[in-house]
Amino acid sequence: MVLAELGSEINAAFSRMSKNTTVSDEVIDALLGDIARALLMADVNVRLVKDFRTAVKTQVMLEADEKTNNMGKKRLLQKTVYSELLKLLNPGVKPYAPVRGKTNIVMTVGLQGSGKTTTCTKYALYYQRKGWKVGLVCADTFRAGAYDQLKQNAAKSHVRFYGSLTETDPVLIAQEGVEKFREDGSEIIIVDTSGRHKQEASLFDEMGQIEKAVRPDEVIFVLDSTIGQAAMEQAKAFRAKVAVGSVILTKLDGHAKGGGALSAIAATGSPIVFIGTGEHFEDFKPFEPKSFLSQMLGMGDMAGLMEKIKDAGIDHNSELYQRFTEGQFTLRDMYEHLQNIMNLGPMGQIMDMLPGLPKGLLNGQEDEQQQRLKVFMCLMDSMCDKELDTGGVKKMMTPDRIKRIARGAGRPEADVRDLMKAYAKFEEMVKKMGKLNFKQMAQNPSASRGGAQSQMSQLAKAVNPQVLNKLGGQQGLSNMIKGMSGAGGMGGMGGMGGMPDMASIAQMAQQMGMGGKGGKGKGKGKGGMPNMNDMMKMMSSMGLGGK
Repeated sequence: MVLAELGSEINAAFSRMSKNTTVSDEVIDALLGDIARALLMADVNVRLVKDFRTAVKTQVMLEADEKTNNMGKKRLLQKTVYSELLKLLNPGVKPYAPVRGKTNIVMTVGLQGSGKTTTCTKYALYYQRKGWKVGLVCADTFRAGAYDQLKQNAAKSHVRFYGSLTETDPVLIAQEGVEKFREDGSEIIIVDTSGRHKQEASLFDEMGQIEKAVRPDEVIFVLDSTIGQAAMEQAKAFRAKVAVGSVILTKLDGHAKGGGALSAIAATGSPIVFIGTGEHFEDFKPFEPKSFLSQMLGMGDMAGLMEKIKDAGIDHNSELYQRFTEGQFTLRDMYEHLQNIMNLGPMGQIMDMLPGLPKGLLNGQEDEQQQRLKVFMCLMDSMCDKELDTGGVKKMMTPDRIKRIARGAGRPEADVRDLMKAYAKFEEMVKKMGKLNFKQMAQNPSASRGGAQSQMSQLAKAVNPQVLNKLGGQQGLSNMIKGMSGAGGMGGMGGMGGMPDMASIAQMAQQMGMGGKGGKGKGKGKGGMPNMNDMMKMMSSMGLGGK
């Protein structure tokens, strides 16, 4: 995502500012100039950038006085920049939230080619995975292939579908589909309408007729983020015709104009509820301005990660993770653990949510890692109970057993040997990490005499050398753990674009409902890490562990 480059540029601007011993007006102007250029490069509207720059400088001048030292001014600048960036993304309007136990009708509208039909499926699947009863209605009779596309998408995602190949009146189809799913007890009914442009009067009239017929609880405007600042005019045109309540931005995974679309939509007063970050159904996530900004600035998204863990039904107090803590690990434990990993979604997204990790850590390797886990699980499906439940299973893996397991899974014998190597490595890591004190490592990573420093060295040895190098060595790993533990201090990460004096930023983010208060045991803190030991073990099987 090009927006990640925006975060790096902003961090780099703060790094340059931190090298100045005094924070004069010239230093402040230079900082704001660098940030303004980065925002303009991300296609943010010139007027919005100008207002942002003026607001930051005015706020700093109001709050700073003669008694404010240079360190205080730097922290004030960081806080003010963060707050004003948040205002660019957040219109301050609360979006509609579906209500359990009643029928929630959602109507989607948008331009041709914005990815609206695929987005309807992603939206339906998102709520279905949370236990909602969902139905999809195809009311797009204008585009050839719309019916087939939505029907196939619904079948792939196991979502119920309604449409007609013979009826040409989209208003009638929408009415019949909504009534059918209402009788079936569906909680969320999504009506997909034809794509249209603000200059197509007939299609705009049709959109208004459908709205009157089905009386939706929410009208969602699906917008292609690659149109950049033109998003504002299109959003205003749609809002003038129907009661657009919120926006879903698509194609935000690879175009610089995403910054323009984000800020332009927020300026219209319509909250962005979801963003699409790829072609797959899983490449879809809720848009929360604070979390989005935190992730963009390299501070991670612990609140989002905790939500994913909760949705996947992973309980760090379960018997499985209790055995991990005790250093016990069998192939059956590994199978259950891999299932948890697969339920979390794409590994690249999970890695990007972790503070301190460079963006795109698994770029080019994600599909390979995902396939590797699937092969391992297939092989374990071919094993007997004794092989799955025996601790020292590697000793009992005779050539005949390996051959039988490989034939049962339809895989070469080399894959079985790879599984045993991975299991041995993971078992070794579980035993090592069961003895590590992450809280001590996060609070005082430089402690010696067999304390945190020694433990950090053990952890570094357990990490894949290539990944450790991407993290910035043992120091980068230490910074990541501190960030995940909510201990602050991610600054000084050199080429990784770390924010100077991150402790103050983390503290400020925490006060705004974003930061972690890790180590609470049962994860009751706002976005805090429930159990660092378990999380690090989880990460090891997502590509951080050695092969």
